Amino acid sequence: MQESTFNELADLALRLSGQHFAPSKAYLMEARLSSISRRESFATLDDLVHCLKARPNQRFEQEVAAALTSKQTSFFKHRDLLDQIVNHALPSRLKLSKNGRLRIWCAGVSSGQEAWSLAMLINEQVGSALTNAEISIVGSDLSTDAIERAERGVYGHYDVQKGLSIHRLMTNFTRQNTGEWEINEGLRHSVSFRRHNLLHPAQDLGAFDIILCSNVLNGLSLQAKKDVLATMTTQLLPDAFLFLGPDETAEGITDTVKPSREMRGAFVKRDKSLGVAVA
Repeated sequence: MQESTFNELADLALRLSGQHFAPSKAYLMEARLSSISRRESFATLDDLVHCLKARPNQRFEQEVAAALTSKQTSFFKHRDLLDQIVNHALPSRLKLSKNGRLRIWCAGVSSGQEAWSLAMLINEQVGSALTNAEISIVGSDLSTDAIERAERGVYGHYDVQKGLSIHRLMTNFTRQNTGEWEINEGLRHSVSFRRHNLLHPAQDLGAFDIILCSNVLNGLSLQAKKDVLATMTTQLLPDAFLFLGPDETAEGITDTVKPSREMRGAFVKRDKSLGVAVA
């Protein structure tokens, strides 16, 4: 790929998704855009960029930017984090709920495995305080293709082998004639998916008791991290929890949230009256 091509794609990713690509990550660009290149019969990414410049198309630009985002996910990835949410964060929030309703936002959910994993864990809480709670999960992602796949809830043999026990597979999925596995209706009533760019305001999604955003911040520029954290903080209910991936943090990036004293690994809204600034 020509240097000018890399620069054009890096600028597009930064502008539309907040992603920062160093020149050493050019190979990631080629890998993540390979399916679009094949579909559109581009011999090289130079041809793709030439098309973007010669025939400007906002929808195609957004598709390219979405394709450049990380899609690394699997069922029950970061299992300890999911357990923390289900066994501790949700019961804590339920005690404060006046109507027994709780909302979770899985931000940057890719093809949906994280949201479905949470739904499975919640369904397994038979006899716990969560049994009679009305818990809804909203998964969002920049990629239309990823959201459509998440909504279908159909996964191949390789996908279900990663993180799913045989018991969970047989309990929550139905095998199709194609050999793929489809999420059962019993889980679908509590999970929905929306296309959303985390750089944009999220008022349309509503307010949440739990926001989970893993494997997203690490790929963003510093300014994009600040913008994304600000967006998510705005959607937190009072005393609600924000969880990031195990290797991600909001500390030193924003003054909108602070580590929770109550919930291990979580962040909560910072009291602006304290006047604490982040360098």
